[in-house]
Amino acid sequence: CFGQISVCLLVLLLCEFLGGGVLSVCPTMCSCSGGHRVVDCSLRSLTKLPVGLQHNILFLNLSFNSLQVLDNQLSLYGHLRTLDLSYNRLERLPSALPRSLWEVRVAGNQLHSLDKKDTAYHWNLKVLDLSDNELNKVVFINNTLLSLKSLNLSWNRFWTVPTNLPPNLECIDLSHNYLVQILPGSLDRLPKLVKFYLHANRFTWLFEGVLDKLTGLEMITLGDNPWACEEEENMTRLLQWAERTQATILGCPCYTKPICGQTPNRENTTLFTWPPPWANKRAGRDDTQSPALSNIHQDRRSLSESEEKTVLLAWGHTSTAAPTQFSTKNPQIKNHAVHIHTKTVTMTITVITTAFSPL
Repeated sequence: CFGQISVCLLVLLLCEFLGGGVLSVCPTMCSCSGGHRVVDCSLRSLTKLPVGLQHNILFLNLSFNSLQVLDNQLSLYGHLRTLDLSYNRLERLPSALPRSLWEVRVAGNQLHSLDKKDTAYHWNLKVLDLSDNELNKVVFINNTLLSLKSLNLSWNRFWTVPTNLPPNLECIDLSHNYLVQILPGSLDRLPKLVKFYLHANRFTWLFEGVLDKLTGLEMITLGDNPWACEEEENMTRLLQWAERTQATILGCPCYTKPICGQTPNRENTTLFTWPPPWANKRAGRDDTQSPALSNIHQDRRSLSESEEKTVLLAWGHTSTAAPTQFSTKNPQIKNHAVHIHTKTVTMTITVITTAFSPL
């Protein structure tokens, strides 16, 4: 009798185990690792979420597919940490994404705006990549996204720097937009901001003091902007700030020199957020010919080898790389007429290391 009870209990436990979705299963069209909790479904021509994902997955790569709507379809995956939806056909951020997420990448879609409710409950989110979309508006609620450290809004359609940015951001990339202004006070609540990318926009001048509250700033890029150098009063204030700040500035306004800012008692190594190799020709721009970059390459001729540094820039640990001859918006990529591998892209860039004395 006791043996029969034990067998019955074992069968019940096994049924609960199998029925609860704990069994390690990998969707047939995907590849899995890490006990089937790391799932790569990129480049599978998917139009809907694959069947068979186990509920405790940690990492899900759905990039380079043809997904259009995923609303409420990912809410069951309460252990998910990283979600890559890059280069699909999404017109909005999917609703009801798991609140467990640390990293969300939705680059290369067709997003036009980000509503406040889209990110209101993502208190664990650390990285948000919305680059290469059609965004001209994002709305954040005060005191939300408190864990967010990195926000990438590059290659969009912003005319002004968004307000109400999450307060604990350490890196903001707004390069390659149409920015013409930063509203006074909009950056005052970002004391932890370390890196700020504003190159390749349409700034002609900035309001006085708009950057003064960025006390933690270590590096900012201002190159490839049409600064109104003839407006002496406005530009004098900006140039004075550029000389006074302890942050490294790559691409000084009016090309006074390639690098400015103070570097007290520390090595000054400048970094740049380069666009993905397939985006160089977007919007008719050839970024290799940026005036700010041209100045840097010219100045390199007069430097000794000891003054140069080689910096390795990795485009994210799960970056998706496409061939350089295709645009991100090219239908050949969307339809997968070419075979593209998901991999980490490493770029070797020679940059200048120059010592400046404190003023």
